[in-house]
Amino acid sequence: MRWPPRPEARGFSLLEVAIALVVLALALTALAVPLGAQVHARRVDEARRQLADARDAVLGFAAAHGRLPCPATPSSRGQEAFAAGGDATNGRCADFHGGYLPAAALGLSPLDDEGLLRDPWVATANRVRYAVHSGTINAVPQALTRAGGMAQATLAGLGAAPHYLHVCASGEHAAAGACGPAANQLTRRAAFVLLSLGANASAQPAAGSDEAANLDGDDAFVSHEPSEGGFDDLLDWGSIHMVIHRLVAAGRLP
Repeated sequence: MRWPPRPEARGFSLLEVAIALVVLALALTALAVPLGAQVHARRVDEARRQLADARDAVLGFAAAHGRLPCPATPSSRGQEAFAAGGDATNGRCADFHGGYLPAAALGLSPLDDEGLLRDPWVATANRVRYAVHSGTINAVPQALTRAGGMAQATLAGLGAAPHYLHVCASGEHAAAGACGPAANQLTRRAAFVLLSLGANASAQPAAGSDEAANLDGDDAFVSHEPSEGGFDDLLDWGSIHMVIHRLVAAGRLP
């Protein structure tokens, strides 16, 4: 007999294995929550950069062509979509406020198989939206999308226009395409607006919600910090003054 005797080999009991699995599951859950938040934060940052790049591309288009592009439609394959009888010379777009960024016309990438730009939330297959002011300025119809329209409207006329697109801090007081009280106005001088519908784009927004206000096709849009389980749209816009600056620098104005 050996001395000292070897300790008797002992395996784990079922209770010990179960406890170990519970502890492991809790640890993985604790890690997964912040990891998911980090992934979401990265996608938000990526979407903001994407919208900023799109804004620069739209401004570059304006400098090159003397007008803002018309929005695309699902059937225009990323090119501008004009109304019946519309073209660049008269600026009559098929959909001024409910269309998509004409990403193929702007030379952006990567594009989906229909020439449109998708935001970072791949699961929602959501396309970046784009709206442009459609109003008459200094007696020039569709002055922003018509070739030479801003030059015809003149610097003074562009500056004197009472409003362009509205961006509101809340949709609560927005009505008839405006923001309501002055305190609710982020700007009423947006020549164009870019919109990502965020991670919950696949869900139908509730009627009357701020997200629904961004899809109702009028002149007013809503931008504010995300709310838990609700609003998570991301907006960027180019003011008329940004557009004017680019056109002046390119020799398109005055």
